Amino acid sequence: MPTDIPPSLESWYQDAETGRSFRVVAVDENNESIGVQFYNGDIGEMDFPSWQESTVYSIEPPEDASAPFDDMEADDFGYTDTDLHGRGDLTLDDLLDEKDAY
Repeated sequence: MPTDIPPSLESWYQDAETGRSFRVVAVDENNESIGVQFYNGDIGEMDFPSWQESTVYSIEPPEDASAPFDDMEADDFGYTDTDLHGRGDLTLDDLLDEKDAY
């Protein structure tokens, strides 16, 4: 039976025909495409008509939704700790000096 639920970003689904679990990682209204990431880490895409004809249904996120990425290091994601904190080389005095400059 075709689905009547719309794709929701970051929500998890399962295809009743294949049994594969996936989450929606992108919904592009302009191109009418839906980006999905399967539980095993594979990336896929489908168009809106394919989604509507599919047999997907909503599921709860897997207990360990990050399992496909357990063997990855922080650097594998393309950033470093200093990127996460922005200007990590500044001291409190530097920040106070900048504040006074405004």
